[in-house]
Amino acid sequence: MYLKQIKISSTTKNVIYSIIYFLPHIPPARSLLHQEEENFINEFKIDVSPPSPHVHPVFFLLWLHIIPFFSSAAAPPSSSPRGYLINCGSRNDIKQDGITYLRDEGYAVAGNLTTLNRTDILPVLTTLRYFPSGPGKHCYQFPVTKGGKFLIRTTYFYGGFDGGIVPPIFDQIIDGTKWTTVNTTEDYKNGLSSYYEIIVTANAKTISVCLASNEHTKPPSSPFISLLELMNLDPSLYNSTDFEKYGLITVARTNFASDGDFIRFPDDPFNRYWQPFIDGNPTVQSQANVTSSEFWNHPPVKVFLSASTTSRGRNLTLQWPPCALPSNRYYVALYFQDNRSVSPYSWRVFTVSIDGETFYQDLNVTTRGVTVYGTEWPLSGTTEIVLSPRSDMPIGPLINAGEIYQILPLGGATLGRDAMALRMLKQSLKNPPDDWNGDPCLPKEHSWSGIGCSEGSRIRVISLNLTGLSLAGTLSKEIIRLTALKELRLSMNKLTGSIPDMSPLKALEVLHLDENEFEGPFPDSLGTLPNLRELYLNNNNLSGRLPEILTNRKGITIRA
Repeated sequence: MYLKQIKISSTTKNVIYSIIYFLPHIPPARSLLHQEEENFINEFKIDVSPPSPHVHPVFFLLWLHIIPFFSSAAAPPSSSPRGYLINCGSRNDIKQDGITYLRDEGYAVAGNLTTLNRTDILPVLTTLRYFPSGPGKHCYQFPVTKGGKFLIRTTYFYGGFDGGIVPPIFDQIIDGTKWTTVNTTEDYKNGLSSYYEIIVTANAKTISVCLASNEHTKPPSSPFISLLELMNLDPSLYNSTDFEKYGLITVARTNFASDGDFIRFPDDPFNRYWQPFIDGNPTVQSQANVTSSEFWNHPPVKVFLSASTTSRGRNLTLQWPPCALPSNRYYVALYFQDNRSVSPYSWRVFTVSIDGETFYQDLNVTTRGVTVYGTEWPLSGTTEIVLSPRSDMPIGPLINAGEIYQILPLGGATLGRDAMALRMLKQSLKNPPDDWNGDPCLPKEHSWSGIGCSEGSRIRVISLNLTGLSLAGTLSKEIIRLTALKELRLSMNKLTGSIPDMSPLKALEVLHLDENEFEGPFPDSLGTLPNLRELYLNNNNLSGRLPEILTNRKGITIRA
């Protein structure tokens, strides 16, 4: 994970960069090719061979304005980006730079709100929500359209809210996948806020963004968050990625040759941040107009106002991103446009290489612009991009913008019926555990308290132990969805109502419902559970008799 930092003063446009790492080993992603793209590759003879014998093939797709597939009409102007923009810890909605940020009430069910007594920072950073340290995760949950694509950005500014001087370190989770470890220590020391980004698609009707303590979270510090943004993206963006299996973590999104401006909404309708990058290469201004929606990934028009270039016959070399990258596979997209006035002669041809390997051979860049991207390009260490002009070119190469994303394999999810059963149980309880948010089983180290889950690709709930938590409410009849459940322990609580039909729970071995306030008859369905070996129902208000099939069974312990 790469951490970008921006100055928090409301009066400056300066941008400062630094980097942290949380980069696990990532297996190769599967590329997606649509038929139109395959035909296009065949027609123009694009080289899709691997850059070396030791890496998997990487597909390159060239986006020309004469090829209109996957383009869409520009969205009408909006006062705010589409999605959820949450000012965490705030009791009121707030408007800043023309964007409305909502208070977080209703999106988080736990945590504490606090306000920083600061006048030298942006208003959206003066409030935050913090969560108790300890096991479990604490989540924001958003209703979404299943299959929708989203850019999620989390922003942190510590401000010494807990009386300390060093920010806490903790994990950040998207649905069932550990996204990264949040460590803002150096940033805060330099007076900076910090943000993280990931692109995912919704695999259900909700998306959960969670925080959780880890071994580095030292009491009394605790996880916190200042700002949470979940922006809708056009379905065509980055669509060569298999988002059912992978997410894209932002490494860099850069506007080359910028004068220092930080591009975002409304120039980018998706509120992507485009950071300036000035490295001493000559710059040129554009004389031709372009349309964002005609480019692959819809970069904002503003990134094409200027470009980095070099003189005739010389290579253009960029050390970008300005950091060493751990060995992994990345999504790389580069954006180009000939800056001269429109004419039959306004084009240039050059070869794009990355770390000595050909990324695209003899790329023809016109005033209409072009995007070139690699879906899973291997990068390691310092990255060098070289644009080499064809020998007959009377003008040097140029580049306008670029994006790099780390490919993150997603961790899967708890089986849908099991997750639904637990959510219904949560609704039937008046005081469910605070950490019952997000995916019940994943990531494994941050599963819901009291939940035991199976291993493997099909994640099932196999045990539930909520003994002695003073839980009030009823036992949801939807518990029968947990058909892999082997142990259900709810002793020493304050549960009321009747015991629901348990007959579908054929795997159940242990059922402890003692010392509650259940009432009604002993359920006949208990006699249909073939593997039951412990049944505790004592100290309730139950009536009648247990089924004889149970009382006559050998090898079962009964307390009633």
